[in-house]
Amino acid sequence: MKVNVDFDKCKSNALCMAEAPEVFEVREDNFLYILQDNPGEELRTQVEEAARVCPTRAITIEG
Repeated sequence: MKVNVDFDKCKSNALCMAEAPEVFEVREDNFLYILQDNPGEELRTQVEEAARVCPTRAITIEG
């Protein structure tokens, strides 16, 4: 799977990080970073939940 973030929509509220900390990280500069843009299938459930809880719908998943 491929994780995409629309950084124009992202508000860096860290809800995605709470769901999938192996994939998303909001750092001290208050910006979201994608730690793995092609995470393994074992993280699919967490990544899908991160996309679901994103209030701005900035996260999409391909594949």
